Amino acid sequence: MSEQSKIYGLIGKSLSHSFSMDFFNQKFLSEEIDASYINFEIDDVGDLMSVLSEYPNIDGLNVTSPYKEQVMAFMDELDETARQVGAVNVVKIVKGGTGGVLRLVGYNSDFMGFKNSLEALLTPEMDRALILGTGGASKAVKAVLDSLGIGVSLVSRQKSSQTITYEELTRQMIHEHKLIVNTTPLGTYPHTEASPPIPYRFITPAHLCYDLVYNPSETMFMKLSAAQGATVKNGLEMLLLQAFESYRIWTEL
Repeated sequence: MSEQSKIYGLIGKSLSHSFSMDFFNQKFLSEEIDASYINFEIDDVGDLMSVLSEYPNIDGLNVTSPYKEQVMAFMDELDETARQVGAVNVVKIVKGGTGGVLRLVGYNSDFMGFKNSLEALLTPEMDRALILGTGGASKAVKAVLDSLGIGVSLVSRQKSSQTITYEELTRQMIHEHKLIVNTTPLGTYPHTEASPPIPYRFITPAHLCYDLVYNPSETMFMKLSAAQGATVKNGLEMLLLQAFESYRIWTEL
């Protein structure tokens, strides 16, 4: 790799589960692109500026939990989708004439990735959805479902005017919401035995249970749902679709 190689990367709190670095570095190698992708585990979103200072060749970043919402405060400009969603998972770094950072532009590729991965699996019965979790990924999922005319109920550990709690989920509620999307990190490697505490016994073969987690490939949420006959899907396709979109944003926009 030359001194002028482009650098891309991922910022997050804990990244041992992530496939992004391997995916992008294999892409760069196979396509003979002079670039590398680095994982940046940071303890505070403010450390983003230290990363940019230490690595002046960075042209773009992905953002993952728990910083998709917090990082918005550091953006000089937001793409319309990121503004609509209320979360950023792609940062394009626009350089000035001397090569320094001119401005940071925030995008959201989760929206497109989830929408394109989900649509082929939907049935007419799936007109209402439960979204498990309320973080940055949840916001992208909600924006997609809103755009498709699917009613949404948000489920969280904490009760609020916008959410219900896991303890409030009844047989009737599960019956009425044939689409269930897990946007929490529960079940992510290495904590693979964890799962959102929903009443799985009420899930039926008419349900689609979609887990944004992709490592492991079959999460406990998926196993427990599949045991009830539900269609299940992990987040790997969404990850790949949003990764393709991330690279397009960094190199074409």
